[in-house]
Amino acid sequence: MPEPLLELRGLDAFYGDFQALFGVSAAVGAGEVAAVIGANGAGKSTLLKTVAGLIAAPRRDAVLFDGEPIGGLPAHQVVGRGIALVPEGRRLFPSLSVEENLLIGGRAGRRGPWSLDAVYGFFPVLAERRHVPSTALSGGQQQMVAIGRALMSNPRLLLCDEISLGLAPVVVREIYARLPALVAQGTAVVVVEQDVAQALAAAGRVFCLREGRTVLQGGAGELTREAVAAAYFGV
Repeated sequence: MPEPLLELRGLDAFYGDFQALFGVSAAVGAGEVAAVIGANGAGKSTLLKTVAGLIAAPRRDAVLFDGEPIGGLPAHQVVGRGIALVPEGRRLFPSLSVEENLLIGGRAGRRGPWSLDAVYGFFPVLAERRHVPSTALSGGQQQMVAIGRALMSNPRLLLCDEISLGLAPVVVREIYARLPALVAQGTAVVVVEQDVAQALAAAGRVFCLREGRTVLQGGAGELTREAVAAAYFGV
């Protein structure tokens, strides 16, 4: 088996004295879409934030990226290694235009295929609204800006936290339909998703968290709905 692009080895995570993740282990390969599912409070967002360097991992070797331990590195160094986070709620800069938000994503200076022209080609509606304040966009368009901003850092691993939250189903389908084009370039994508059906349809591998622990993982096509439901709800 080839070495995974991202590997978690007994990952713990804390908010002060409160432990949010307990010994999570997982692996994601290059060019793979993996989904992390679970109920509210399961630790899904914490997992992505820890990988992205927003929450410090207690051990450097608990997170390996391309074989190198990166647990506990600050976020700007994680971005420089080739990991980008699309945060829950999009977190755009409201005073900046679409294009200015995108340009901020490119400040990491990594070489790669993503540029303003490439992002506008990927999301043509953003090219039409490039000089519009980000607050004037629809929720779906704002999500496209958030994804485009992450892509501007030319990541090898894209972490997407609740990208379908609050969006109309037609917009969700449009965004998920673009994932194959990303992985075709070798980019791995990890998606946190509460819509289990959407997660199973989009991902090749699924990890289910409950109360900060991995309770189920495997190929999306191998997991039965009954097994997923039992892991998700703990029944």
